[in-house]
Amino acid sequence: MSNSSVQSVDRAIAILEILAREGAARVTDLAAELGVHKSTAFRLLAALERGGLVEQGGDRGRYRLGFGVVRLAGAATSQLDLAKEAREVCLRLAETVGETVNVAVPRDGCAVNVSQVRGPAAISGHNWVGQRTPAHATSSGKVLLAFGALPLPAALDRYTPRTITSPERLGLEQVRERGWASTEEELEVGLNAVAAPIRGGDGSVVAAVSASGPSYRLTRQRLPEVGKLLVEGAREISQRIGHYG
Repeated sequence: MSNSSVQSVDRAIAILEILAREGAARVTDLAAELGVHKSTAFRLLAALERGGLVEQGGDRGRYRLGFGVVRLAGAATSQLDLAKEAREVCLRLAETVGETVNVAVPRDGCAVNVSQVRGPAAISGHNWVGQRTPAHATSSGKVLLAFGALPLPAALDRYTPRTITSPERLGLEQVRERGWASTEEELEVGLNAVAAPIRGGDGSVVAAVSASGPSYRLTRQRLPEVGKLLVEGAREISQRIGHYG
């Protein structure tokens, strides 16, 4: 492939990324952002339009992503494995946070852990992979409850003296506002955790990534800091599985 062909491919990709970000754009605006002549931008758009990757809306001067992108995204999404796509991010989070990192999905009213990366500390918790955990007593579960991926159980069982058994005290609205959830010794005495939502291609929450560790190490004071790191990690995982937002 010649250098000019590679450059054209790069520019076409850039156009798709701009339209994904902006929603719609005119040829002149795309040309300006790419730093090319209007005629060059128009030729690239015409090629993308023939492939169904872009289309013109009601305003004939503005282009947007076409349904061809949905077709390609669907084919790619069906092949993506959440645990596999999340692993690199989880490895990095475990190293940065210093605690065990898990990915959990909603199943049959519970949060089920599908992936785990142990933290570097000597005491890093047991293996949660494959385990069903109660939504109201885990940080991942609270995330899935807050964003509608799981229904709120009719009865909230108690697991420790600190388990929250009142729906009003779960703080789900606060979870939605700040973007992360936490638990403090609510499932096991001495275990704290923080989690953030992972979104799928349609923007809905499909999973949660969490960090958990001993309460003397993952203290209440550390929870906001770790929560922000998990939000960033969750955003990256979301992008890897097809969410563009």
